Amino acid sequence: MTIDRRRFLGSAAVAAAGAALPLHAARAGRVLPAPFDDIERRTFNYFWERTNKANGLVPDRWPTPSFASIAAVGFGLTAWPLGVERGWITRKQARDLTLTTLRFFAGLPSGDAETGMAGHKGFFYHFLDMETGLRFRDTELSSVDSTLLFLGMLYAGAWFDGADPVETEIRRLATDIVERADWVWFQRGQPQISMGWHPGTGFIARNWDGYNEGMMVYILGLGATKHPLADGAWGAWTHSYSGFWRGSGSTRHLAFAPLFGHQYSQMWIDFRGIRDEPMRAAGFDYCENSRRATYANRAWCIANPMKWDSYSKDIWGLTACDGPTNAELPFRGETRTFFGYSARGPVDQPDGRDDGTLAPTAALGSLAFAPEICIPAGQAMHRFQNGRLYGRYGFLDAFNPSFRYDTKLDTGTVTKDGGWVAKDYLGIDQGAILGAIANYRNEGVWRVMRRSPTIRRGLTRAGFTGGWLSVPAG
Repeated sequence: MTIDRRRFLGSAAVAAAGAALPLHAARAGRVLPAPFDDIERRTFNYFWERTNKANGLVPDRWPTPSFASIAAVGFGLTAWPLGVERGWITRKQARDLTLTTLRFFAGLPSGDAETGMAGHKGFFYHFLDMETGLRFRDTELSSVDSTLLFLGMLYAGAWFDGADPVETEIRRLATDIVERADWVWFQRGQPQISMGWHPGTGFIARNWDGYNEGMMVYILGLGATKHPLADGAWGAWTHSYSGFWRGSGSTRHLAFAPLFGHQYSQMWIDFRGIRDEPMRAAGFDYCENSRRATYANRAWCIANPMKWDSYSKDIWGLTACDGPTNAELPFRGETRTFFGYSARGPVDQPDGRDDGTLAPTAALGSLAFAPEICIPAGQAMHRFQNGRLYGRYGFLDAFNPSFRYDTKLDTGTVTKDGGWVAKDYLGIDQGAILGAIANYRNEGVWRVMRRSPTIRRGLTRAGFTGGWLSVPAG
């Protein structure tokens, strides 16, 4: 398969030209080979069929009974307009559900009490009850999951550009909810942002630093108007890059082992052709960085130093995902450690861990960066073990062909000749697949978000220049 990556990723001129297009232009986009139409439709159906239509909450997973994930809601708010563009639902259907969701979040109780609240200081708890929207058990007030929710809201506010009262209210609510976030409070007098907060015990000690999905947290906080991050926040973030560089020459990149860290920020924010100070020094942009990280992830799987089963040039992909179980078990004369839900990636990179568990979202979530290797991976995983990974909502979350132990697990199914396959679909992993396909097809998320004043302000305050940022928002 030959794909001219330069047509899609290569130049600031391409991104700048796209910024000048009407909001819903270029819907036809690129044609993907089989079975991607079906993958995209089934993945979308997760967000359409599993959402609580009374309040817009999206479950963290299915079919296991689940609480709502605010990050999955952010992906859902993005998915519904994409479904309109693909002709799967009407604009009215997407508009009504989006308005229901935003009204629900706008009215949720907020405060520092341990129970009976959905959030505090404009941020929301990581997991919410699917019916009431209140904090689920003792989950944290999450800066990054709130950011994913806010990005979905900003996307909805930019996409629904009609003059009618419903779409006008969508835009107003999206802006209002996002602007409630008190980013200064989350800095607690420091330049960096805490990962979270618990009532009673306070802030999580760990900050967003290094190189990972935290970049979107800083850009959103810098782009706020009511309670924005203080000057210097982006510099504090990038200063922590030391020690995260891997490779040399054309493989040199800022490394973070699980691929989701290279995908989530860039599902909504178009980094092609724009650079901050570290990337100007490096000579490439963050989109290219994610392409290189994707190749590095695949290269690790091809080399397969741990000798796991089925790894190949087309069966690869390490990220955060479900796993078979937490256990130490014999494997080829050694004792190997397996994990349940965990972040995974090349062991020679930050946060690396490889227990033989692969996730379709790892490769497919990078489709917009490296289609020439991610498209064949999607096709191969669709065929894998006669379609065992593929079901009602597209790809099941993860699989481990090496886990063939005679044991009964509630995380999925195990066969002696095929290994373990997860039983659940996960909202955030489904969302990364859908967004990457849309961005590859016709810049479905990027071209909308380039018009977001919040994103533009955040990038500008962070010191990004060039590319589409040099073109006035249309």
